[in-house]
Amino acid sequence: MGILGDDEDAQEAFTQFANDEPCPALDPDTGTCDLYEYRPMTCRVFGPPVRNEGGGLGICELCFRGATHEQIAACEMTPDPDNLEQSILDEMPSNSENTIVAFVLAK
Repeated sequence: MGILGDDEDAQEAFTQFANDEPCPALDPDTGTCDLYEYRPMTCRVFGPPVRNEGGGLGICELCFRGATHEQIAACEMTPDPDNLEQSILDEMPSNSENTIVAFVLAK
Protein backbone atom coordinates (compact mmCIF):
# COMPACT_ATOMS: atom_id res chain seq x y z
CA MET A 1 0.00 0.00 0.00
CA GLY A 2 3.02 2.30 0.30
CA ILE A 3 2.46 3.39 3.89
CA LEU A 4 5.70 4.30 5.62
CA GLY A 5 6.25 2.66 8.98
CA ASP A 6 6.37 5.23 11.73
CA ASP A 7 9.09 3.62 13.82
CA GLU A 8 12.62 5.02 13.72
CA ASP A 9 14.09 2.06 11.78
CA ALA A 10 11.52 2.36 8.98
CA GLN A 11 12.08 6.11 8.67
CA GLU A 12 15.87 5.64 8.56
CA ALA A 13 15.53 2.94 5.89
CA PHE A 14 13.38 5.31 3.80
CA THR A 15 15.91 8.13 4.25
CA GLN A 16 18.82 5.95 3.14
CA PHE A 17 17.01 4.16 0.30
CA ALA A 18 19.11 4.18 -2.89
CA ASN A 19 21.56 6.81 -1.58
CA ASP A 20 24.50 4.92 -3.08
CA GLU A 21 22.83 4.12 -6.40
CA PRO A 22 23.81 6.24 -9.41
CA CYS A 23 21.12 7.90 -11.44
CA PRO A 24 20.08 5.51 -14.23
CA ALA A 25 20.27 8.37 -16.76
CA LEU A 26 24.01 8.91 -16.17
CA ASP A 27 26.31 7.54 -18.83
CA PRO A 28 28.56 5.11 -16.93
CA ASP A 29 31.59 5.96 -19.09
CA THR A 30 31.42 9.75 -18.95
CA GLY A 31 29.32 10.43 -15.84
CA THR A 32 27.21 12.87 -17.84
CA CYS A 33 23.42 12.91 -18.09
CA ASP A 34 21.95 11.27 -21.19
CA LEU A 35 18.68 13.19 -20.68
CA TYR A 36 20.02 16.64 -19.80
CA GLU A 37 18.41 18.52 -22.68
CA TYR A 38 15.03 16.84 -21.99
CA ARG A 39 15.43 16.13 -18.28
CA PRO A 40 12.32 15.72 -16.13
CA MET A 41 11.22 18.36 -13.62
CA THR A 42 12.59 16.27 -10.75
CA CYS A 43 16.06 16.62 -12.23
CA ARG A 44 15.64 20.29 -13.04
CA VAL A 45 14.96 21.22 -9.42
CA PHE A 46 17.52 18.83 -7.87
CA GLY A 47 20.92 20.09 -6.91
CA PRO A 48 20.76 23.81 -6.10
CA PRO A 49 22.79 24.69 -3.00
CA VAL A 50 20.50 24.63 0.03
CA ARG A 51 21.69 25.45 3.55
CA ASN A 52 21.33 22.45 5.87
CA GLU A 53 20.69 22.39 9.61
CA GLY A 54 24.44 22.26 10.28
CA GLY A 55 24.96 25.52 8.39
CA GLY A 56 26.68 23.99 5.35
CA LEU A 57 25.47 24.03 1.77
CA GLY A 58 24.21 20.72 0.41
CA ILE A 59 24.74 20.39 -3.33
CA CYS A 60 24.65 17.91 -6.17
CA GLU A 61 28.33 17.25 -6.85
CA LEU A 62 27.66 16.66 -10.55
CA CYS A 63 26.07 20.08 -10.93
CA PHE A 64 28.98 21.91 -9.30
CA ARG A 65 32.01 19.92 -10.45
CA GLY A 66 34.98 22.31 -10.54
CA ALA A 67 33.05 25.24 -9.03
CA THR A 68 34.61 27.37 -6.31
CA HIS A 69 33.01 27.84 -2.90
CA GLU A 70 32.13 31.41 -3.93
CA GLN A 71 30.43 30.25 -7.14
CA ILE A 72 28.44 27.66 -5.21
CA ALA A 73 27.43 30.20 -2.54
CA ALA A 74 26.25 32.60 -5.26
CA CYS A 75 23.73 29.94 -6.39
CA GLU A 76 22.27 29.31 -2.92
CA MET A 77 18.50 29.13 -2.78
CA THR A 78 15.91 29.06 -0.01
CA PRO A 79 13.35 26.39 -0.89
CA ASP A 80 10.45 27.78 1.17
CA PRO A 81 11.08 31.49 1.77
CA ASP A 82 7.45 32.20 2.71
CA ASN A 83 7.17 29.18 5.06
CA LEU A 84 4.28 27.74 3.05
CA GLU A 85 5.16 24.20 4.13
CA GLN A 86 4.21 24.97 7.73
CA SER A 87 0.85 26.40 6.69
CA ILE A 88 0.11 23.16 4.79
CA LEU A 89 1.11 21.10 7.82
CA ASP A 90 -1.12 23.22 10.05
CA GLU A 91 -4.10 22.40 7.79
CA MET A 92 -3.52 18.63 7.94
CA PRO A 93 -5.72 16.74 10.40
CA SER A 94 -3.66 15.62 13.38
CA ASN A 95 -5.07 12.09 13.14
CA SER A 96 -4.22 11.57 9.47
CA GLU A 97 -2.15 8.48 8.65
CA ASN A 98 1.41 8.88 7.47
CA THR A 99 1.78 8.59 3.74
CA ILE A 100 5.05 9.09 1.90
CA VAL A 101 3.90 12.54 0.75
CA ALA A 102 2.81 13.52 4.25
CA PHE A 103 6.08 12.18 5.68
CA VAL A 104 8.12 14.26 3.25
CA LEU A 105 6.08 17.38 3.92
CA ALA A 106 6.57 16.86 7.65
CA LYS A 107 10.37 16.63 7.38
